[in-house]
Amino acid sequence: MGQAARRHIDHSAAAQPVAESTDDAQKLLSIGQVLTRLVSEFPDVTPSKLRFLEERGLVSPQRTESGYRKFGPADVDRLRLVLSLQRDHYLPLKVIRQYVDEIDAGESPMLPGIAHPLSALDHQADQQAYSRAELIEITHADAQLVRDAVSVGLLPTGSRFDQKAREVLTLLVSLKERGIEPRHLRGVKASTDREIGLVEGAISGFRRDVPEARAQAANVTAEVVEALVDLKRTLLERAVQQLDS
Repeated sequence: MGQAARRHIDHSAAAQPVAESTDDAQKLLSIGQVLTRLVSEFPDVTPSKLRFLEERGLVSPQRTESGYRKFGPADVDRLRLVLSLQRDHYLPLKVIRQYVDEIDAGESPMLPGIAHPLSALDHQADQQAYSRAELIEITHADAQLVRDAVSVGLLPTGSRFDQKAREVLTLLVSLKERGIEPRHLRGVKASTDREIGLVEGAISGFRRDVPEARAQAANVTAEVVEALVDLKRTLLERAVQQLDS
C-alpha cells in the first residue's frame, strides 16, 4: 500500500472551493482523468460509481469555484484501495470505509477478512424463533395489532416469528402510540415490494452457482438496500422540512 493511501485526507478542505488558476489546481485531476487512470485496472468503474463512493464518504474530492470535482493523488490512491477491497475481498462499503478511515487516522488496521456472502444483510442474525404469545409479550404489543400487521403483510403468517418480525412489531407498537395503524402502512409495504424488484435487477447479472459471484451479489444487494433506505429517509426529512416552512 503506497504512502499516499495512508495519508490523512482533510475532509474539511473538500468543502472549500479551490481557485482554478492556482498551481495546486493544475496538479489536481478531473473525474474523467481519474477514470483514465483507473479503468485499465477496474474496467467497470464509471463516473456514477465515483460519485456514489463520494456520497458514501469513501472519498472527498475538492471542488473548483465552478463546482467541478478535483481529485488529488491521495484521492486516487484511496479510490484504488477501495475498489480493490470491493473487487478482491467482496467487502461491504461500510466495512471498507471503517478500514480506510482507520488508515487516515494513522492506525495500522488488520485487513478485513473476506466477507461472508450473506453477512452484509445480517442473514446470520439471531435465529431464535418466537411464538405469537412470546412476540406479544416481548414487544408489549396487543393481539389485535399482530393480526392487523399480518393481514396487511407487515408480519408473516404462521405460528413462529423471527428476529426481523420482532423488530417490525416493535416499530409498529411505537407507531401505534402516535396514531399510525398497520392499515395506514399499506403504501409502505407496497413500496417495499416494488423496491425488491430494483434489488433483483441490480444483481441479475451475477451467477448464483459461483461462490465469488454470490458474494459480490450479496454486497451489491447490501449497497442498494442501504442507498434506498437513505434515499427514503432523506426524501421524508425534506418533505417534513417543507411542512414546517
